[in-house]
Amino acid sequence: MNILVVTILSLTLMGLVLAVVLYLVAQKFKVVEDPRIDDVEALMPGANCGGCGHAGCRDFAETVVKAPSIGKEFCPVGGNAVMSKVAAYLGQALEEKKPQVAVVRCNGDYDNRERTNYWDGYSSCKVMFALYSGDTGCKYGCAGLGDCEDACKFDAIHINKITGLPEVDEEKCTSCGACVKACPKGIIELRDKGIKNRRVCVLCRNTDKGGLTRQFCKIGCIGCGKCAKVCPFDAITVENNLAYIDFTKCKLCHKCVDECPTHAIQAFNFPPKVPVEVTVDDALPLKND
Repeated sequence: MNILVVTILSLTLMGLVLAVVLYLVAQKFKVVEDPRIDDVEALMPGANCGGCGHAGCRDFAETVVKAPSIGKEFCPVGGNAVMSKVAAYLGQALEEKKPQVAVVRCNGDYDNRERTNYWDGYSSCKVMFALYSGDTGCKYGCAGLGDCEDACKFDAIHINKITGLPEVDEEKCTSCGACVKACPKGIIELRDKGIKNRRVCVLCRNTDKGGLTRQFCKIGCIGCGKCAKVCPFDAITVENNLAYIDFTKCKLCHKCVDECPTHAIQAFNFPPKVPVEVTVDDALPLKND
Protein backbone atom coordinates (compact mmCIF):
# COMPACT_ATOMS: atom_id res chain seq x y z
CA MET A 1 0.00 0.00 0.00
CA ASN A 2 1.18 3.47 -0.82
CA ILE A 3 2.89 5.07 2.17
CA LEU A 4 0.99 8.33 1.57
CA VAL A 5 -2.37 6.55 1.87
CA VAL A 6 -1.26 4.83 5.06
CA THR A 7 -0.21 8.16 6.55
CA ILE A 8 -3.54 9.81 5.69
CA LEU A 9 -5.58 6.92 7.12
CA SER A 10 -3.48 6.86 10.29
CA LEU A 11 -3.91 10.60 10.91
CA THR A 12 -7.63 10.38 10.19
CA LEU A 13 -8.08 7.49 12.59
CA MET A 14 -6.01 9.26 15.25
CA GLY A 15 -8.11 12.40 14.81
CA LEU A 16 -11.35 10.47 15.21
CA VAL A 17 -10.09 8.76 18.35
CA LEU A 18 -8.94 12.04 19.90
CA ALA A 19 -12.25 13.71 18.98
CA VAL A 20 -14.18 10.94 20.76
CA VAL A 21 -11.91 11.21 23.82
CA LEU A 22 -12.31 15.01 23.97
CA TYR A 23 -16.08 14.68 23.64
CA LEU A 24 -16.27 12.16 26.49
CA VAL A 25 -14.03 14.32 28.71
CA ALA A 26 -16.10 17.42 27.94
CA GLN A 27 -19.32 15.62 28.82
CA LYS A 28 -17.90 14.32 32.06
CA PHE A 29 -16.51 17.64 33.28
CA LYS A 30 -18.95 20.08 31.73
CA VAL A 31 -20.39 22.75 34.01
CA VAL A 32 -24.07 23.52 33.58
CA GLU A 33 -24.63 27.20 34.39
CA ASP A 34 -27.88 28.25 35.95
CA PRO A 35 -29.82 30.21 33.29
CA ARG A 36 -31.12 32.50 36.02
CA ILE A 37 -27.67 34.10 36.24
CA ASP A 38 -28.13 35.63 32.80
CA ASP A 39 -31.59 36.87 33.74
CA VAL A 40 -30.41 38.46 37.00
CA GLU A 41 -27.44 40.06 35.25
CA ALA A 42 -29.85 41.59 32.74
CA LEU A 43 -31.69 43.24 35.64
CA MET A 44 -28.49 44.84 36.94
CA PRO A 45 -27.46 48.38 35.91
CA GLY A 46 -24.29 47.10 34.24
CA ALA A 47 -21.99 49.62 35.93
CA ASN A 48 -19.48 46.96 37.04
CA CYS A 49 -18.26 49.44 39.65
CA GLY A 50 -17.57 46.92 42.42
CA GLY A 51 -19.66 48.87 44.91
CA CYS A 52 -21.49 45.68 45.86
CA GLY A 53 -18.21 44.07 46.91
CA HIS A 54 -18.00 41.77 43.89
CA ALA A 55 -15.89 41.84 40.74
CA GLY A 56 -18.81 43.07 38.66
CA CYS A 57 -22.50 42.65 37.88
CA ARG A 58 -21.93 39.12 36.56
CA ASP A 59 -20.18 38.01 39.72
CA PHE A 60 -22.94 39.62 41.81
CA ALA A 61 -25.60 37.79 39.80
CA GLU A 62 -23.86 34.44 40.31
CA THR A 63 -23.63 35.07 44.04
CA VAL A 64 -27.30 35.94 44.61
CA VAL A 65 -28.51 33.07 42.40
CA LYS A 66 -26.37 30.44 44.14
CA ALA A 67 -26.96 31.75 47.66
CA PRO A 68 -29.94 30.42 49.67
CA SER A 69 -31.11 34.00 50.18
CA ILE A 70 -30.16 37.51 49.07
CA GLY A 71 -29.29 38.40 52.64
CA LYS A 72 -27.06 41.47 52.83
CA GLU A 73 -26.20 41.48 49.13
CA PHE A 74 -27.07 44.88 47.69
CA CYS A 75 -26.42 46.84 44.51
CA PRO A 76 -25.81 50.46 45.55
CA VAL A 77 -26.10 51.76 42.00
CA GLY A 78 -29.46 50.17 41.26
CA GLY A 79 -30.67 50.66 44.82
CA ASN A 80 -33.91 49.27 46.19
CA ALA A 81 -35.60 49.49 42.79
CA VAL A 82 -33.21 47.01 41.14
CA MET A 83 -32.94 44.78 44.19
CA SER A 84 -36.74 44.55 44.36
CA LYS A 85 -36.78 43.21 40.79
CA VAL A 86 -34.02 40.72 41.60
CA ALA A 87 -35.80 39.54 44.75
CA ALA A 88 -39.12 39.19 42.91
CA TYR A 89 -37.47 37.18 40.13
CA LEU A 90 -35.83 34.83 42.64
CA GLY A 91 -38.98 34.62 44.75
CA GLN A 92 -37.31 36.01 47.85
CA ALA A 93 -38.10 38.74 50.35
CA LEU A 94 -36.06 41.92 50.37
CA GLU A 95 -35.24 44.20 53.26
CA GLU A 96 -35.00 47.65 51.72
CA LYS A 97 -32.04 49.81 52.67
CA LYS A 98 -31.96 53.54 53.23
CA PRO A 99 -30.29 55.48 50.39
CA GLN A 100 -26.78 56.68 51.16
CA VAL A 101 -24.45 59.35 49.87
CA ALA A 102 -20.72 60.03 50.08
CA VAL A 103 -19.72 62.68 52.64
CA VAL A 104 -16.34 64.44 52.69
CA ARG A 105 -15.33 64.75 56.33
CA CYS A 106 -12.93 67.65 55.92
CA ASN A 107 -13.78 71.32 55.74
CA GLY A 108 -10.23 72.64 55.79
CA ASP A 109 -10.26 74.78 52.67
CA TYR A 110 -7.49 77.21 51.71
CA ASP A 111 -8.86 79.90 54.04
CA ASN A 112 -9.15 77.66 57.09
CA ARG A 113 -6.09 75.46 56.58
CA GLU A 114 -3.03 77.27 55.31
CA ARG A 115 -0.51 75.55 53.07
CA THR A 116 2.96 75.24 54.53
CA ASN A 117 4.50 74.03 51.26
CA TYR A 118 3.46 73.12 47.73
CA TRP A 119 3.48 69.65 46.23
CA ASP A 120 4.84 69.67 42.67
CA GLY A 121 5.08 65.92 42.17
CA TYR A 122 2.68 63.48 40.56
CA SER A 123 -0.91 64.63 41.11
CA SER A 124 -2.10 61.84 43.39
CA CYS A 125 -3.16 61.92 47.03
CA LYS A 126 -1.90 58.39 47.51
CA VAL A 127 1.53 59.20 46.10
CA MET A 128 1.87 62.41 48.09
CA PHE A 129 0.89 60.88 51.42
CA ALA A 130 3.20 57.93 50.78
CA LEU A 131 6.13 60.34 50.73
CA TYR A 132 5.24 62.78 53.52
CA SER A 133 2.40 64.08 55.71
CA GLY A 134 1.05 66.60 53.23
CA ASP A 135 1.27 70.24 52.24
CA THR A 136 -0.43 71.60 55.39
CA GLY A 137 0.20 71.30 59.10
CA CYS A 138 -2.80 68.98 59.38
CA LYS A 139 -1.72 65.50 58.38
CA TYR A 140 -5.32 64.26 58.56
CA GLY A 141 -6.84 66.65 56.03
CA CYS A 142 -7.73 66.33 52.37
CA ALA A 143 -4.91 66.79 49.85
CA GLY A 144 -7.31 67.82 47.11
CA LEU A 145 -5.40 66.07 44.32
CA GLY A 146 -8.45 64.21 43.05
CA ASP A 147 -7.95 60.48 43.61
CA CYS A 148 -11.63 60.34 44.56
CA GLU A 149 -12.63 62.22 41.41
CA ASP A 150 -10.65 59.81 39.22
CA ALA A 151 -12.20 56.79 40.92
CA CYS A 152 -15.81 57.91 40.48
CA LYS A 153 -17.47 56.39 37.41
CA PHE A 154 -20.59 58.51 37.75
CA ASP A 155 -19.13 62.03 37.58
CA ALA A 156 -20.47 62.63 41.08
CA ILE A 157 -17.45 64.13 42.82
CA HIS A 158 -15.15 66.94 41.75
CA ILE A 159 -12.40 69.04 43.31
CA ASN A 160 -13.44 72.63 43.86
CA LYS A 161 -10.51 74.68 42.54
CA ILE A 162 -11.35 77.56 44.88
CA THR A 163 -11.54 75.61 48.14
CA GLY A 164 -9.29 72.71 47.16
CA LEU A 165 -11.83 70.23 48.54
CA PRO A 166 -13.97 67.54 46.89
CA GLU A 167 -17.66 68.30 46.44
CA VAL A 168 -20.27 65.57 46.02
CA ASP A 169 -23.19 65.89 43.61
CA GLU A 170 -25.90 64.17 45.63
CA GLU A 171 -28.10 63.65 42.57
CA LYS A 172 -25.38 61.70 40.74
CA CYS A 173 -23.86 59.86 43.71
CA THR A 174 -24.80 56.18 43.71
CA SER A 175 -23.00 55.38 47.00
CA CYS A 176 -20.86 52.81 45.20
CA GLY A 177 -18.00 53.54 47.62
CA ALA A 178 -15.29 53.94 44.97
CA CYS A 179 -14.27 57.34 46.34
CA VAL A 180 -14.19 55.92 49.86
CA LYS A 181 -11.70 53.26 48.80
CA ALA A 182 -9.64 55.74 46.78
CA CYS A 183 -9.09 58.21 49.64
CA PRO A 184 -5.80 57.33 51.40
CA LYS A 185 -6.79 59.28 54.53
CA GLY A 186 -10.26 57.79 55.00
CA ILE A 187 -11.83 61.24 54.81
CA ILE A 188 -14.80 60.16 52.70
CA GLU A 189 -17.48 57.91 54.14
CA LEU A 190 -20.96 56.73 53.19
CA ARG A 191 -23.82 57.98 55.33
CA ASP A 192 -27.60 57.72 55.12
CA LYS A 193 -29.03 60.58 53.08
CA GLY A 194 -31.46 61.27 55.89
CA ILE A 195 -34.94 62.74 55.91
CA LYS A 196 -35.27 65.26 53.07
CA ASN A 197 -31.55 64.65 52.41
CA ARG A 198 -30.69 66.43 55.66
CA ARG A 199 -27.59 65.36 57.56
CA VAL A 200 -25.41 66.56 60.42
CA CYS A 201 -21.73 65.58 60.31
CA VAL A 202 -18.42 66.32 61.99
CA LEU A 203 -16.28 67.50 59.09
CA CYS A 204 -12.94 66.65 60.64
CA ARG A 205 -10.67 63.63 61.08
CA ASN A 206 -7.97 65.24 63.22
CA THR A 207 -7.22 63.31 66.41
CA ASP A 208 -4.59 65.71 67.74
CA LYS A 209 -5.26 67.66 70.92
CA GLY A 210 -7.33 70.80 70.58
CA GLY A 211 -4.48 73.31 70.76
CA LEU A 212 -2.47 71.56 68.06
CA THR A 213 -5.55 71.14 65.88
CA ARG A 214 -6.40 74.85 66.03
CA GLN A 215 -2.78 75.72 65.25
CA PHE A 216 -3.16 74.33 61.75
CA CYS A 217 -6.91 74.50 61.08
CA LYS A 218 -9.38 77.15 62.18
CA ILE A 219 -12.41 74.88 62.06
CA GLY A 220 -10.99 71.54 63.23
CA CYS A 221 -12.64 69.51 65.97
CA ILE A 222 -10.91 70.11 69.32
CA GLY A 223 -12.65 67.27 71.15
CA CYS A 224 -14.20 69.56 73.76
CA GLY A 225 -17.25 67.31 74.13
CA LYS A 226 -19.82 70.12 74.20
CA CYS A 227 -21.70 68.51 71.32
CA ALA A 228 -21.98 65.19 73.15
CA LYS A 229 -23.32 66.91 76.25
CA VAL A 230 -26.16 68.69 74.44
CA CYS A 231 -27.17 65.72 72.27
CA PRO A 232 -30.42 64.29 73.71
CA PHE A 233 -30.18 61.09 71.66
CA ASP A 234 -26.72 59.84 72.68
CA ALA A 235 -25.67 60.00 69.03
CA ILE A 236 -22.29 61.66 69.57
CA THR A 237 -19.14 60.10 70.97
CA VAL A 238 -15.76 61.73 71.54
CA GLU A 239 -12.73 59.48 71.22
CA ASN A 240 -9.08 60.43 70.65
CA ASN A 241 -9.93 64.14 70.75
CA LEU A 242 -12.43 63.76 67.90
CA ALA A 243 -16.23 63.84 67.91
CA TYR A 244 -18.25 61.50 65.72
CA ILE A 245 -21.99 61.50 65.01
CA ASP A 246 -23.71 58.14 64.61
CA PHE A 247 -26.16 58.78 61.77
CA THR A 248 -28.30 55.82 62.84
CA LYS A 249 -29.04 57.59 66.14
CA CYS A 250 -29.05 61.23 65.03
CA LYS A 251 -32.52 62.82 64.94
CA LEU A 252 -31.34 66.03 63.26
CA CYS A 253 -32.20 68.22 66.24
CA HIS A 254 -29.38 70.60 65.22
CA LYS A 255 -28.30 71.32 68.82
CA CYS A 256 -24.72 70.15 68.29
CA VAL A 257 -24.33 72.44 65.30
CA ASP A 258 -25.20 75.48 67.39
CA GLU A 259 -23.02 74.33 70.29
CA CYS A 260 -19.79 73.55 68.40
CA PRO A 261 -17.30 76.37 69.16
CA THR A 262 -15.17 75.75 66.04
CA HIS A 263 -18.01 75.08 63.60
CA ALA A 264 -16.54 71.67 62.83
CA ILE A 265 -20.08 70.26 62.86
CA GLN A 266 -22.02 71.18 59.75
CA ALA A 267 -25.64 70.68 58.72
CA PHE A 268 -26.55 69.79 55.13
CA ASN A 269 -29.71 70.76 53.26
CA PHE A 270 -31.45 72.43 56.18
CA PRO A 271 -33.51 75.54 55.36
CA PRO A 272 -31.69 78.74 56.30
CA LYS A 273 -32.57 80.26 59.63
CA VAL A 274 -34.68 83.37 59.26
CA PRO A 275 -33.86 85.98 61.91
CA VAL A 276 -36.87 87.18 63.86
CA GLU A 277 -37.28 90.94 63.65
CA VAL A 278 -39.02 92.66 66.53
CA THR A 279 -40.80 95.88 65.60
CA VAL A 280 -41.98 98.65 67.85
CA ASP A 281 -45.57 97.48 67.49
CA ASP A 282 -44.62 93.95 68.61
CA ALA A 283 -42.94 95.17 71.79
CA LEU A 284 -44.82 94.90 75.07
CA PRO A 285 -46.27 98.17 76.29
CA LEU A 286 -44.53 99.72 79.25
CA LYS A 287 -46.45 99.93 82.50
CA ASN A 288 -47.17 103.44 83.71
CA ASP A 289 -45.87 104.21 87.17
